[in-house]
Amino acid sequence: MGTDIGTFELIKAVALGLALAAAVGLRIFVPLLALSAASLTGVVHLGPGMEWLGSVPALVIFLVATLVELAAYKVPWLDNTLDAAGAPIAVLAGGVLAASVLPTDDPLLRWVLAAVAGGAAAGTVHLSMAMVRKLSSLTTGGLANIVIALAEAVGSFLLSVAAILLPLLAAVAAALLLLGLAAAARRLLAHRRLA
Repeated sequence: MGTDIGTFELIKAVALGLALAAAVGLRIFVPLLALSAASLTGVVHLGPGMEWLGSVPALVIFLVATLVELAAYKVPWLDNTLDAAGAPIAVLAGGVLAASVLPTDDPLLRWVLAAVAGGAAAGTVHLSMAMVRKLSSLTTGGLANIVIALAEAVGSFLLSVAAILLPLLAAVAAALLLLGLAAAARRLLAHRRLA
């Protein structure tokens, strides 16, 4: 009844990539910063060709980008603009994060999984949260957006840390987040059609 270590490691890597990608949907640079720090400290090993994510220059860039992103989301009109511009960036970053932790040299496996799992997870979370923020802007004049931005930042941080430390559990949390946001988005769209 032995476990195939290669298969289990692949499952853990996919779970880590999926959870980090979902966290990207909340805040783009927080998971990149977390993964870079985890790689530099030896907690996470990056896949072949993706080691640059764990370099000191990458860490500094992700730190500065995280601080700018967190500050920008505190400005009510700017947050909606960032949501629109950030959608393709979130999908790309989610794909890169998912690909970066896969322990394979096979480019087909790496990038198909990255696109399907990483890009889709990041894009779904990002677009769902953009809808929530847009609704908040319309109903509160943007006053609630600061609270939403704080919740997204904290959520992205917690999900990133959980993904690094407990990837399987974090992937379940990411899947629940995706399902919850999809259900909320459907309710918002249905409510909007009735109005």
